[in-house]
Amino acid sequence: MPQSPQLAATAPFPCRNRRDSCIRSHALIGKQPKALALLLPAVLLAVAGCAGGGVTAAPSNGSFSIAPGTGSIDTNCTGCNTTNSKGASVEQFAARLPNGDAAAVTWSLSGGDVNSGPGSISASGQYAPPSYLTGDRADVILTARLNSNGATATAVMTVTPGFLQPLTPENAALGANGQTTITGFLAEAGGSDAISFALSNTALGSPGGQGSLSPPTCQRTSQAFTFCTVTYTAPPVISATGVTYVAATVEGSSSKASTALLLNSAGVSSTPASHQAQSVPVMQLGVSGGHNTDYDTHGKQIADCCGGTLGSLIQDSSGRQFLLSNNHVLARSDQAALGDTIVQPGLIDNNCTPYGDGPGTSPVGSLAGWLPLGSKSTNADAAIAQVTPGAVDPSGSILELGARQADGTLGAAPPGISSTGGRGETAALGLMVAKSGRTTGLTCASISALDLDVNVDYYKDCAETKPYLTKTFTHQLAVSGNQFSDAGDSGSLLVNTSDAEPVGLFFAGGMDAAGISQGVANPTTDVLGELNAQAGGGTSYSFVGAADHAVSCLNYGDSTQTAAQARTLPDSELTRAQQALGQARMLVNPSAGVLGVGTGKSSDHPGEGAVIVYVDEATAATAPATVDGVRTLVIPTNARAVALGSAPQAPEIASSALPAAVLNAAVAVKQQVARNLMRQDPAFFGVGVGQSLDNPKDAALVIYVDRKKVPAQLAATIDGLRTRYVLMDRLHVTRSYAAPIQPQQHCVPHPAATRSAATDELNVSISHDLHLN
Repeated sequence: MPQSPQLAATAPFPCRNRRDSCIRSHALIGKQPKALALLLPAVLLAVAGCAGGGVTAAPSNGSFSIAPGTGSIDTNCTGCNTTNSKGASVEQFAARLPNGDAAAVTWSLSGGDVNSGPGSISASGQYAPPSYLTGDRADVILTARLNSNGATATAVMTVTPGFLQPLTPENAALGANGQTTITGFLAEAGGSDAISFALSNTALGSPGGQGSLSPPTCQRTSQAFTFCTVTYTAPPVISATGVTYVAATVEGSSSKASTALLLNSAGVSSTPASHQAQSVPVMQLGVSGGHNTDYDTHGKQIADCCGGTLGSLIQDSSGRQFLLSNNHVLARSDQAALGDTIVQPGLIDNNCTPYGDGPGTSPVGSLAGWLPLGSKSTNADAAIAQVTPGAVDPSGSILELGARQADGTLGAAPPGISSTGGRGETAALGLMVAKSGRTTGLTCASISALDLDVNVDYYKDCAETKPYLTKTFTHQLAVSGNQFSDAGDSGSLLVNTSDAEPVGLFFAGGMDAAGISQGVANPTTDVLGELNAQAGGGTSYSFVGAADHAVSCLNYGDSTQTAAQARTLPDSELTRAQQALGQARMLVNPSAGVLGVGTGKSSDHPGEGAVIVYVDEATAATAPATVDGVRTLVIPTNARAVALGSAPQAPEIASSALPAAVLNAAVAVKQQVARNLMRQDPAFFGVGVGQSLDNPKDAALVIYVDRKKVPAQLAATIDGLRTRYVLMDRLHVTRSYAAPIQPQQHCVPHPAATRSAATDELNVSISHDLHLN
């Protein structure tokens, strides 16, 4: 179908891809490095410019003052600025009388960008920048007028263009001499800014890294956002698998972004690009997809859109096949209707162009039912869509789940079902799992917590302006690992890397304070069980697949412990640890296996001091979880290493599973305390059971803490069990919030174009399968 004239003029929408949540990604620009995908609306095609220099602040007068007097902010820069509850970049201003009391003022803005304006400011003085610029910088004047006598004071904000989103691709795997092109976008049309790229050993831009970079090239016009590309080439010899980063910066800006490159000696080549493209002639799983009307509107215009991953294929006892993904991907968090069209790729990868309003997407299924999020009886985020005949590979093949091919790429393959008859396996703590998702492609990491109770926020719209509900899920699986997931991977199937058997349905996650991916999945056995129960009538669902087989594990590592040990402790924590050392010395008893003590850093609670207890690696010596209220790090070693001062400062994470008795005892404690913890303090939004990083022989309560509301005191133990804290933003199955550039016209498609030919049949044959609240 030809593209409509209205849609051809559609602008992209700058995306604050916050990476703090999962996982139904918001659309947008930059995922495809095509200048045509970045065209600005005609109404904005003016000469680029800015407010210029020479603007000075006058933040105080005899009546009142405002603070800060000057400031700077990067538009759409992930992690560079203070953010509000929706993750948008902001700066808070305050007005004070001479005695320190709050001054009653009225705020206003002037200056700013010629085209995008100065931004906005709330009645409370919270400033938000425009979503893009048409020059290298803009100076915004904030004026506060005292309500009582009209006196004024001014502050100046310098706004510079930040990265619109992470680099593309965010991650890739390469063998020797492998190449990939990396693209970054600025929230700027026109101007002369450029993105600089450099090799790095870390995501933060530390010098080092392997391989080489070509000179970067940038494209700048007044009609499109600036984007810069660089070609990375892997070294000719890769002796051991490891991660190299390509870090990007902008001169004069705090913007930072990086691409993680898994250089592997196996010669595997993998990139998420194939997961985001339109599948032809038939769709394989692990790809971009979603509901055909998964967008927000302003009047009759589409403002932004969402999508996720079409993760796997299941079938009922009569052989009918269904796509399996999340409720929030296929059913728009309970807002959809039976028979609605499911498309591939998702609107996020087609410039928010629905099927029926232009090319680029194909109908692959019709919504058949979902587990209602609004029901207290459901404990999974799942929905199914009956496949459109001929549109989906009936074998259930998932991208990159197969073996390495001659060119280094990974073939598609169905999940394994021969061990369980398609019912899926029960996951164990530490199990290595893989997922094939829309945003980060094929990645693997380990199960970091079991029996997780977690609160997840849902919204009715992509921009997260219309809260729907907060749902508490119980007995979930947690996954921790670098680059494991990002927004848009929702709906991916988690499989055991040793046999490809399904273990989880990925639905939520984000980045913790150290930048490590934290994901949450519904156990697949529970998902199928709830679908069976809702369907009733003897219906039984199972995964479509083949014989069990191993999956290539693209593991970018887990730097949780490394990041914790790299933190500089405040003086107060150094003092606490030193004071506890006197009591800890009483533990030293070589005949009992305790060789020595020292001071160190906790990995269970990064930023907290600890007492190191060295135990004889040849014995089963034990140590208390705390000494004088200070956490202990229990490190197996030998007497010679302790005497020479060469013993490690942190324990090695054991690869063996915790004894069943230890794990079961920890689960019993968790089930007693989790509900009260989450009710008593809203900062705690998840509690599960995992392995202690301070003493890997011990289990720990894994407690997820809202990084914006961290309590002053976090207990080192609860009911005798060690605690491990994960600080991150609250989980919400987000479509990353976007500040749209309004086009002149981008009309909502006609409703008749959004239904598939199979709708009537589905209403008859499937409407009874799932009880829809």
